[in-house]
Amino acid sequence: MYNEPIFLQPVFQERIWGGQKLNTHFNYDIPYEDTGEAWVVSAHPNGPSVIKNGPLKGKTLADAWLEHGELFNKSKDNDDAYPLLVKILDAADDLSVQVHPNDQFAQETEGVPYGKTECWYVLSAEEGAELVLGHHAASREELEDMIDCGKWEQLLRHVSVKAGDFVYVPSGTIHAIGKGIVILEIQQSSDITYRVYDYDRTDAAGNKRELHLERAKQVTTVPHQDAKVEQTEKQIDDLRVKKLVKEKYFSVYHWDLKGKASLEMNKDFLQVSVIAGLAKLTVNDQAFEIEKGTHFVIPHHVEAFRISGLAELVVSHP
Repeated sequence: MYNEPIFLQPVFQERIWGGQKLNTHFNYDIPYEDTGEAWVVSAHPNGPSVIKNGPLKGKTLADAWLEHGELFNKSKDNDDAYPLLVKILDAADDLSVQVHPNDQFAQETEGVPYGKTECWYVLSAEEGAELVLGHHAASREELEDMIDCGKWEQLLRHVSVKAGDFVYVPSGTIHAIGKGIVILEIQQSSDITYRVYDYDRTDAAGNKRELHLERAKQVTTVPHQDAKVEQTEKQIDDLRVKKLVKEKYFSVYHWDLKGKASLEMNKDFLQVSVIAGLAKLTVNDQAFEIEKGTHFVIPHHVEAFRISGLAELVVSHP
């Protein structure tokens, strides 16, 4: 059906901590003053991406997954949900401190197919920007005491970041993206978040957002251990490919293109986000211009493709 990329329209989400950088950085026509997220490759029911081209134009990525699983090399007896979700997040303010469950907890407690392991590629960061990544509690009892007593300075572990950094965040990791950071996030296709601390913020009506302390205590990994990932690099023609992570749920790569490269398609499908520059993608003698802010899926039936230009891309697959 598709011998071309499947280009996708971002779905925007309003967030209390959002801002305007999805417009200023990517020229997206954002709908809110506080637009916090663009779901750029999504088949999740809370924001499925709409297909912009080809036979399925106007349908969603979720429709394509369900009705044309062959595009993703999905067997007919596979009734799992689309596995991944790619977002861009603009943190004009600190995100809440939160934690996500693993698959088993999400299935048994929330009735959804996936927990949430995620990773972040930092697109930009203001000077002095920090993440919350992990905690200092030595035992679950100490974790619960620190949460119950609001000992946030003692509990939370802060990490400085800059543009180009990569962070892997397994389920069970307490975390928060800090003010002044824009990230590309690749995650399991899940929207389950247990909020631990929200800086006592209130919405327009004066209400604090709900916290989920008991479930957060249950799913947080204790003690915290930094996830160690093996990163490797290789050169394909004029394309430098850096493997950022290869773990249970996804593999993620940074592509730095300075010229031309010919590639073979040897995965079920690829998710591609152009994060800088301009390039030409050629598939079956069809040429497509791709630029910063373009997101697409290369389906299974594409056996090979060529790419040329000066661009950076983040590429992922299950």
